Amino acid sequence: MSTDLVATTYYTDGRQEARVENYTKFWQKDLGKEGEADNQNRVESYTDVVNGYYDGATELYEYGWAQSFHFSRFYKGEAFAASLARHEHYLAAQMSLRPGMRVLDVGCGVGGPAREIARFADVTIVGLNNNDFQIRRARKYTKMAGLEGQVTFAKGDFMNLAEQFGANSFDAVYAIEATVHAPAWEGVYGEIKKVLKPGGVFGVYEWCMTDSWDPSIPAHKELAHAIEFGNGIPEMRPLKQAREAMVKVGFAIEHEEDLAERPDVVPWYYPLEGDIWKAQTAWDYLTVWRMSWSGKLVSHTAIRFMEGLGLLPKGTYDVGESLKVAADALVKGGQSKLFTPMYLAICRKPALSE
Repeated sequence: MSTDLVATTYYTDGRQEARVENYTKFWQKDLGKEGEADNQNRVESYTDVVNGYYDGATELYEYGWAQSFHFSRFYKGEAFAASLARHEHYLAAQMSLRPGMRVLDVGCGVGGPAREIARFADVTIVGLNNNDFQIRRARKYTKMAGLEGQVTFAKGDFMNLAEQFGANSFDAVYAIEATVHAPAWEGVYGEIKKVLKPGGVFGVYEWCMTDSWDPSIPAHKELAHAIEFGNGIPEMRPLKQAREAMVKVGFAIEHEEDLAERPDVVPWYYPLEGDIWKAQTAWDYLTVWRMSWSGKLVSHTAIRFMEGLGLLPKGTYDVGESLKVAADALVKGGQSKLFTPMYLAICRKPALSE
């Protein structure tokens, strides 16, 4: 570790202590008192919000969830890992990805979906991320998987894709629960369209508040802020706004569906409930237990101890506490049908397009 003139600690793995410490300060302590100025501040500072969150939360995600940082649908009796992979395969299939395609993963995390989709569809993938810590881990895991020749990673801002990659650079682009972190959907979707070749396809699983969500209802608004706070999101927005943004930038939507509306016996949020009796396979008991009250007690006590020893950046414990808020809010949002993490849209850039 090294320290600069303003005593900001930089870790050799890419994390920065100051932004982890500052993360929770982007919200009011009482989420019910959040105002438009708070929203605007987060939107304008979205890179600090997102990086502060993921510097603190990435290892917790990997420990408590998987290397694929997303939700998925479940068949009764389906293993957790199988469900995550199926969700990724479904997106690749809906996009009609084919061997030899050059594909961009916008907001790739530590590369779990990129590696899975590369194997499944035999495509070449570039994973984009603006977080150094995650990129280093993504490259390490990809090398361990023997996929470094097929899956690579680049640091960059998804609001400036054309500047980084050039226009008409990719056959396909996908984003899995990532573009919700953008300051504006129109901006990120517009950049995605620019880097797609004419006739190219864009597939997305988007986080949205559903059409049943009404921001004029205080409880609805507070739920959205709790989801933001617990997930590093500058501002939650309604589903219809995502659809409108895709159309406005010039995409043709070929298919769209909120997969959370399917009548699944096992809901997408079940692992967050922490009820081990709902685990679908014996292998999943540990995953579900980690989200139980006792699992959270063990992990968060360990985080506080490790932070005290200087093994984790200061503020990691507070980010971990925000994940508790996230779990409760996401379950509540799923049960009430006010939130979805899986609005699926398959969009096409017109064949004759700039």
